[in-house]
Amino acid sequence: MGEPRSAEATPPPPPPPPMALSLVRPSQKKRQKPKVIRVFRSVFRSLPIITPSCKFPSPDNNHHHQHHKTINNGIKVTGTLFGRRKGRVSLSVQENPRCLPSLVVELSMHTNTLQKNMASGTVRLALECEKRSEKDKTRIEEEPLWSMYCNGKKNGYGVRREATDEDLYVMELLKAVSMGAGVLPSRSEVEEGGDSGGGEGGELAYMRAPFEHVVGSKDSETLYMMSPDLQGNSGPDLTIFFVRV
Repeated sequence: MGEPRSAEATPPPPPPPPMALSLVRPSQKKRQKPKVIRVFRSVFRSLPIITPSCKFPSPDNNHHHQHHKTINNGIKVTGTLFGRRKGRVSLSVQENPRCLPSLVVELSMHTNTLQKNMASGTVRLALECEKRSEKDKTRIEEEPLWSMYCNGKKNGYGVRREATDEDLYVMELLKAVSMGAGVLPSRSEVEEGGDSGGGEGGELAYMRAPFEHVVGSKDSETLYMMSPDLQGNSGPDLTIFFVRV
């Protein structure tokens, strides 16, 4: 008998082609406040703050949801929290679901931890950084690093980064979704059209909702989640603060 032939090494399969993107650039609209209003607000901020003793009735949930009424006269944007269940969660902010992200922040919190906090009640995320000089025109969303707090407790850092291929993949899959939560197929499943066994790092979970983007000052911006029907009340379940202190 002859000697057995050694099995030839099988070359790895070529990587799948990149997913075609149909996301468009945001319009980059900027709200220009009339000079009279700016002067009025500067005077108004110098007045003492008086807290009323009465409470306003909460608005009707269905009416609020159907007409997308804002609570602070801000701008409506699309916010998506996503990540592998055992990995860090990322925040993507878009002008609308069909636009490229205008802001992507990687948070220090794991995705499954955020899901547990959301299930147990209201979540307040605060991203804080140091104030800059008056001459520095850097916008707060352009800051590279924030200290992160969840419901008042320090929880690592938030890091701003450019959108990766993985981020764009998620936004492309969700371009027809305005609100919802669930699990996405792995990138290889979508690009190859088959089952790849779940992908690396566990399932890719997401939660998307409309947010109201409110600019308080150059050192303070807030994202209020506008999803009253998720918990049966008219207030946001998740609020994200960007502040310079």
